[in-house]
Amino acid sequence: MDKNYYITTPIYYPSGKPHMGHAYSSIVADVIARFKKINGYQVYFLTGTDEHGLKIQREAEKNNKDPKEFCDELSITFKNLTKTLNLSNNDFIRTTEKRHFASVNEVWSRLVKSGDIYLDKYSGWYSVSDEAYYDEDEIIQDGAIKKAKSSGSKVEWVEEESFFFKLSAWSDKLLKFYDKNPKFILPISRKNEVINFVKKGLKDLSVSRTSFKWGIPVPKNNKHVIYVWLDALTNYISALNFPKTNDKLYKSFWPADLHIIGKDILRFHAIYWPAFLLAAKIEPPKRVFGHGWILSDDKKMSKSLGNILDPLEIIKNYGVDQLRYYLIKEVSLGNDGSISLLNLKNCINNDLANNYGNLCQRVLSFIEKNCESKIPQPDKFEKIDMDLSEDITKKLPKLIEMIDNQDLNTYIKEVINFSFKSNKYFNDLEPWKLKKTNIKRMNTVLYCILNQIKSISILLFPIMPNSVEKTISSLSLTKKNIFLDEINNQNLLKPGNIIKKGEILFKKIESD
Repeated sequence: MDKNYYITTPIYYPSGKPHMGHAYSSIVADVIARFKKINGYQVYFLTGTDEHGLKIQREAEKNNKDPKEFCDELSITFKNLTKTLNLSNNDFIRTTEKRHFASVNEVWSRLVKSGDIYLDKYSGWYSVSDEAYYDEDEIIQDGAIKKAKSSGSKVEWVEEESFFFKLSAWSDKLLKFYDKNPKFILPISRKNEVINFVKKGLKDLSVSRTSFKWGIPVPKNNKHVIYVWLDALTNYISALNFPKTNDKLYKSFWPADLHIIGKDILRFHAIYWPAFLLAAKIEPPKRVFGHGWILSDDKKMSKSLGNILDPLEIIKNYGVDQLRYYLIKEVSLGNDGSISLLNLKNCINNDLANNYGNLCQRVLSFIEKNCESKIPQPDKFEKIDMDLSEDITKKLPKLIEMIDNQDLNTYIKEVINFSFKSNKYFNDLEPWKLKKTNIKRMNTVLYCILNQIKSISILLFPIMPNSVEKTISSLSLTKKNIFLDEINNQNLLKPGNIIKKGEILFKKIESD
């Protein structure tokens, strides 16, 4: 079985402040990347910044800066975001890097060679904000301004000489590709949306611009710059050292296993990208997963509504693991998800402080007071003990399947339910009473509950790495023990080893 796994987030437009959508895409990708690692995979996880196009050029001009200087400053903010969100990415790519230019030039040359590129004139609507072309039926009039229906972004009429990609020739080929690869686009609702769009017939796509200069020049024609989406999408192979197809990175990790993206850029990833790759004789990625919007109290976040939830502010006030856990638990991946500070506080209190955090704290405190802070020696295991541990071991294949199907929401609910059952086990068997009547039974119960804490912690690690590392350390284990294989290892905890209670993992948040 192939034990390499390549996952990407979109590369972000580096203007302004990182928002909750950036945080969500990144955290989702990181959770999956970390899970695959603890399941024994060699993982390559990519993020970065998309730095070309008219939008960037205009922003730079507005700030009286050279576009490259402007991008150098802004990309730092997004690079820092990877640390703030505690991402485990292997690489951070910028589309202004030389390695990316070489990759884009090669793709362009292959498209010319295949006969999929021709020179003509473009006349139509273009959104600078979306860096996207729109047909007449995709435009609405809003007062004196024309806007794209899908995004609400202002569009402007463009007429200029342009190279075109023969996208119209790829309609049937793409439909056959989707049919042959039924899980290429997920969730199903997004797949249906793409298929319906393609079935209407695709129009040839303008893939160069002459009205501005901030981009990668078309090979052998410096009058044109390459369309920003053909440029940006190529980052996924640039990071693997394409066009060096014999390079170890490229051979090991392409085609990508999963592109995690927002639904607003689905068309680019699920239609343009596979068409470009197939035309260039490059294998397309295995899956594109389009997640929904993050809403604030059921409304889209906007300055005018005053409902913007800043991920950096939330991390500062509540903690990064808390935000990571809440977003994965609260939002069903693929659907729009509504979040609020009230629900975040309730989630921290109920799931983390009262459930998992409480389980760790009370068990470790009890062992500190009653077992000289040592892992107790178990005696005979009873059915109730075996049932507790088997609850996780039997469900482990299903949990792996959930992650592989990007069903993170169900996964996290299942895992936190293990914690709830463990708290019940501890309450029902009352080791504080067993201390007076049956010390061997008390030791067995405590050993079982410690094993369960170990297993639950391993399963929670991809979501809350910082907190779990503290718990694992408390059990006299190390980061090397954070692997799914160790869940089935019922002898990992060594009787006599010292338990370190440590600090409270999750402090309860008092109501205002």
